[in-house]
Amino acid sequence: MSSRFDIFDTPIQGLKVIRRKPLGDSRGYFERLFCAEELKTLIPDKVIVQINHSLTEKLGTVRGMHFQYPPHAEFKFVSCLRGKAFDVAVDLRRDSPTYLKWHAEILTADNHKTFALPEGFAHGFQTLTDECEMLYLHTNFYIPASEGLLNARDPKLGIKWPVDIADISDRDINNPLISDTFMGVQL
Repeated sequence: MSSRFDIFDTPIQGLKVIRRKPLGDSRGYFERLFCAEELKTLIPDKVIVQINHSLTEKLGTVRGMHFQYPPHAEFKFVSCLRGKAFDVAVDLRRDSPTYLKWHAEILTADNHKTFALPEGFAHGFQTLTDECEMLYLHTNFYIPASEGLLNARDPKLGIKWPVDIADISDRDINNPLISDTFMGVQL
């Protein structure tokens, strides 16, 4: 049986894009969003323990940038089920040659992409349509005391959001900018 997924590298080591391969006919299509067996090379010693779903109603809204510190760092698979999102990962791995660099992918239901973010990355996205639904699969539980937050407008990150930010939560916009004492994540 052939794989239902193609896995592609990004310019940041460990950060991957998965292209799902739907099976279609006159009725529509069927696609596998996740398969532990087929994707075990990405998370060989981990399992999905939490699945989250979000609906963002307004184009231009930013959610993020969020991560969890060890020992609760998580591998995250992110897909768009409806609408269109500019999905961003920031490398926070202290010893990485791409520390504080970001990479983004456009995720839509139609392009069948999943963004695969390893431990040590912050994640956020901007909606490029109204009514944008996202699905997240996590290898660790959400632990509020381990949560880390970055400011989506931080000039040290220099994220180039594709449209003007129309909405962002008070919690996200009030995150402090990265200080000179920020050391990233040691995995």
